[in-house]
Parts: sequence; structure tokens; C-alpha cells
Amino acid sequence: MNNTKKTFIVGFALFSMFFGAGNLLLPPLLGYNAGDEWFSVTIGFVITAVIIPILGIMAHAKLQGTMYDFAKKVSPVFSTIYCILIYIISIAIPSPRTASATHEIAIHPFFGTSSLITSSIYFTLVLLFALNRSKIVSLIGKFLTPLIVLILLSVIGIALFSTSFGVNPSQFEVPLVSGILEGYQTFDAIGAVVVGAVVIISLKHYDVTTPEIRKEVIAKSGIIAGIGLFIIYAGLISVGAYYSQEIAIDLTQSSDMQRSTLLRGITISTLGNIGNAFLSVLISLACFTTAVSIIVGSADYFKGLFKNRKYVYTITAIIGSVVGVVIGQLNFHTIIMIALPILMFIYPITIVLILLNNLPEKYASKSVFRMVVLATFIFSIPDFLKFLVPPESLQGIKSLIPLSDVSLGWVLPAFVVFVLTNVVVNVRAKLS
Repeated sequence: MNNTKKTFIVGFALFSMFFGAGNLLLPPLLGYNAGDEWFSVTIGFVITAVIIPILGIMAHAKLQGTMYDFAKKVSPVFSTIYCILIYIISIAIPSPRTASATHEIAIHPFFGTSSLITSSIYFTLVLLFALNRSKIVSLIGKFLTPLIVLILLSVIGIALFSTSFGVNPSQFEVPLVSGILEGYQTFDAIGAVVVGAVVIISLKHYDVTTPEIRKEVIAKSGIIAGIGLFIIYAGLISVGAYYSQEIAIDLTQSSDMQRSTLLRGITISTLGNIGNAFLSVLISLACFTTAVSIIVGSADYFKGLFKNRKYVYTITAIIGSVVGVVIGQLNFHTIIMIALPILMFIYPITIVLILLNNLPEKYASKSVFRMVVLATFIFSIPDFLKFLVPPESLQGIKSLIPLSDVSLGWVLPAFVVFVLTNVVVNVRAKLS
């Protein structure tokens, strides 16, 4: 198989690994609430759900290592702790969330079965795929992703070309920021540092053993996945906006029920009654491929941490699947509520690590890594604490931090520290 064909297969596989429960359910309701500001919301969403994740893949192509390499410039201890946290979070939240979404939207409405049965069968299949990881890229890239994309494009295309509906006024005060923060919920930046490592190792099993060729394949496939994600996200958000006057949503329902009601309504409007079946297949496939990539990535990391002992991979995959069965019985909304404070803590650090790893070495020394990560950590604490303490108790400190009122208080401090640290490093270099 030539490298061009491999690149497209890997690109499709990356798209599918990224595109899980949140990626499908979040954009339509975001567009619905954005109304006439749907384009501004799309830009914000794309920043955190497409651009940052694809930069994460580019960083993997550059580093040619594991997630450990992302943070090792800060310190080996920090990198180890960061990696363990990311994989624990991935196994405990986004992976079970895929099972929860599959049950609530694709299984329970048709069969009325319990979430235990759904999550048990679901993660048994995930485990089987994970234990046959050498075939993952081929299976996902060749077969599952094209089916996902075909169904998505059918829904979006028919919806946009057949609608004559108007849009409602936006419900967001700052649409761009709302899109950025909603992009956190996709977990795609975290997914990038997880699945990028999966792809690198899988390519070795896929007869792409030369580092230079791997770098080229990963970089180009990342662009392919990014273009696909952008088209789908922009399409889903715009469809949600243009159906805001056609589909009524019960605002007393939980947000996850609103998301599923809207997505089901759009699908039925575009594809008819058969849309329910298509939606079930779509959600099941999108969620399943993401869960597999998370379990494989986690198992790969802990296998490497314990000196490549094969049984560690199997044990980690089994533990991850069991955790998925247990937590996957929670509803989608509950898992999102648990995720929010965790995301506000770990997401900013992940973003700055991705950005720094894409910069040339002269702008991203160890000192820069350490100081920028430290600033990001300190100034993201108020965003994390607002979920744990009364909001009014944080008003004093939040008023002193620019953008803190929109949960982006870490951005300017991180940038300022980046510039100042580079100036200091350069001055020291000249003086020495």
C-alpha cells in the first residue's frame, strides 16, 4: 500500500477517533442557542475542538514519542503525573460518556434495556478491538469512518438545502467565548495527546517504521482529519441554528435531553422515519471508535511505564473497560457535570503544552515550558474553583484577572509570561 493511501486511511481513522459522543451532540444545540450568531460560535468552537487538537497531532508528528514527551521539558515528575491524570480522566469520563450516549439515544429508545446491559456489551466489544490493536487503524479508517461521514453529510446536506427556516436571536452574551468553552466539552485537545500516541504506535504495526515517513503521514493525516471535523462541526452548528424555529425544545429538560431531542428532530426532518435508525447507527459508531482509541492509548502508556511488559497492556485495557461499564451507567448529563471542573483545571495546561510543542526550540526552552505552565496553572485556579465554592466568594480575585469573567483568565498571563521568559532567556544567552 502506498503512503498516500495510508495517509488517507490514517486521516479517516483520526477523524473517527476524535468524533465521539460530545462531538455529535454538542454542536447542534450550540447552534440552536447561538441563533443568528452561529458563525461566531462556530469560530470559537473550531478553535478548541479542531485547531488545538490538530496542533496536538502535529506536535506528536514532531516529537515521535509518547504523551510523556509533551510535558517532559517541565520536569520528568510533572510529565509522569500529567500523563497519569490525563489517562485516568480519559478512562473515567469521556470513555464511559460514549457508552452513556449510545444507550440513551441509540439503544434504550428502541429496546428499553438497562444501561448495565448496554455498557457491558459495549465495552466487551471495545476490549476485543483494543486487544487486536494492530488492526485498529485499518478497520476504523477503511470501514467505520466512511460510514460515519456518509450519514453525517447526508443529514447536514439535506437539512441545509431543504430548509427555509429563519434563525432566532442569540442567547449568548459573548458567542465567540461560548463556542470556545463548549469546545472544551469535546475533550478533543486531551484526545489529541492520547490518540496521537496511539497512531504512532499503530503505524509501526502498519508497516510504517521509518520516523520520517511516520512524521509525514501523521502530519498530513492530521490535516485531513481537521478538515473533516471543521466541515462536520460547522454543518451541525448551522443546522441547529436554522432549525431553531422549526423544532421546539423543552427548556425544563436537562441539557443532554435537549441535545438528543434536537438531534433526533433534525435527523427525522431530513431523513424521515428511517432517520432514527441512521442516528442510532451514527451515534454507536462515533462513540465506539472514540472509546477504543482511549482504551488503547491508556493501555499503551501504562505498558511503556512498566517497561513494555505485555500483560500490563491487557490488564489496563480490562480495567479501562470495567470502569467504562460502571461509570457508563450514569446519564450523559451527570458525566458532563462531573467533567466541567476537571476540564477547567486540565484543559488550559493541555492547550499550552500543545502550543509550546509546536514552536521552534529557540522559543520553547525548558524555562519557557516551566514558567508558562506554572502561570497557566495558577491563573486557571479561579475557573476551577467556581464549581466548588460559591461564585460570589471569587468575585474579588476574578475582577483582577483579565478575561476571568469568561473563564479564560489564564490566557493573557500565559502569553505575557511566555514573552517575558523568552526575553530573559535571550538576554542571558547574549550575556553569557
